[in-house]
Amino acid sequence: MNTETPPSPSSGPDHDPFAQAYPEHLAFWQAAEQGKLVLPTCPSCGEPHWYPRVICPLCGSTEIEWREASGEGMLHAFSVMRRVDEPYVVAYVRLLEGPILLTNIHVDSASNLHIDQPVRVSFMRTSEGRCVPIFSPIQQ
Repeated sequence: MNTETPPSPSSGPDHDPFAQAYPEHLAFWQAAEQGKLVLPTCPSCGEPHWYPRVICPLCGSTEIEWREASGEGMLHAFSVMRRVDEPYVVAYVRLLEGPILLTNIHVDSASNLHIDQPVRVSFMRTSEGRCVPIFSPIQQ
């Protein structure tokens, strides 16, 4: 997986009040700084889930591990936000591992997007300094 904006030493989870306020999310933000998408996964039932939490929503186990995801998935649903200065795409992406993430789609023209389109993760740094996953269509 690549990063569109390289990590900055002065930013990151150690300096991010949001990441510090939700310690169950910290491993996710630390991995994002490295350009990796990780999912909380339950070793008891073997299933990944999203959003991060301390108890597996599928079996109730408190044993959660973070495992690197493939970073690929399918466009599950999307909406183009047009009533802003710079339009953008908000989407649900179903990862190959199963969980569905709410994210943004990086694309030059939303007119070419379609449901079940293959997408791949990359990372961008927000104005707050946080690296966040965004997805782009996979060129076929």
